[in-house]
Amino acid sequence: MQKNKRIWLVIGLVCLFVLVVGSIASSVNAVRSMQTAVTVDSLEQALEASPTPVGISVPTETPTPPATAIPELTQSASATTSVFVAMLAELPQDDSPGSHTGYDRDYFNAWIDADGDGCNTRAEVLLMESQTTVSTRGRCTVTTGSWVSVYDGAMLTDASRLDIDHFVPLNEAWVSGAYAWDSATRVQFGNDLGYGPSLVAVTASSNRSKSDQDPARWMPPARGYFCDYAATWVAVKWRWSLSVDSLERMALQSVLNECTSVSVEVPQKATVAAGAAPEPVAPVSDGVLDPNYGTCSLAQANGAGPYVQGVDPEYEWYRDRDKDGVVCE
Repeated sequence: MQKNKRIWLVIGLVCLFVLVVGSIASSVNAVRSMQTAVTVDSLEQALEASPTPVGISVPTETPTPPATAIPELTQSASATTSVFVAMLAELPQDDSPGSHTGYDRDYFNAWIDADGDGCNTRAEVLLMESQTTVSTRGRCTVTTGSWVSVYDGAMLTDASRLDIDHFVPLNEAWVSGAYAWDSATRVQFGNDLGYGPSLVAVTASSNRSKSDQDPARWMPPARGYFCDYAATWVAVKWRWSLSVDSLERMALQSVLNECTSVSVEVPQKATVAAGAAPEPVAPVSDGVLDPNYGTCSLAQANGAGPYVQGVDPEYEWYRDRDKDGVVCE
């Protein structure tokens, strides 16, 4: 009996010892955890309150940007603004366009009947851009239809009130590279029906306001057309491998940077052939002598023309070779 009591006493002492040791260990771990938490909190607060030490980089999580595909300059019905920004970046720069003298509108021979169907380039553009069936006089002199002048938003039904504008003016094309083309390439540019936006039917007033100015010096009155105007200018210059000057590039870039979308067809590259600079041509009278200039070439060089039959009295001073009701085009 006495022996059993001693055994139970020993067992009790052992259990008590185990309980005491376990309690002490738990307390120690709790204290360590509290110290660690305080240390981490203090470190985070210190990092937030202190500037990053010079020479020590603090790693941060930077999201990986999505891969951006380089736009392909392929022909399509329309394209995103980035495509035309990429085209603009490809254009060579020439800040001495004034050094390329010798321009003469006659070198571009606008307007011709390229396909021999009796309709010259002016008539072809009017036929393509009219929103209704046109009426004609004679074989192919377009008289009425329905057109929207994109430069100013005007709607017209009388073809005689429309000019066919070279989107990149002939003089601008000359100083941007056409001075070094052969004659056939110039004529192709002057009558470019292979890319719709190259030639547009617009009000005579907006066309004459624009004259031969680039986008750094003139933008259309219709502000809603700014994005398409800049994109089309870039597209035509890219198509014909023409240059831009620095101010022109900055103006185009500035407009395109503000555009979220454009509705402009991406062109195909035109074939451009180099040639010798043309010899100056002697002025040739166009008919009844212009008392101010004598020839259409001189009139246009001074910002005059074109003249529309029944609208401009100057029309009677010249021979209307293509019988379209417009001279000095």
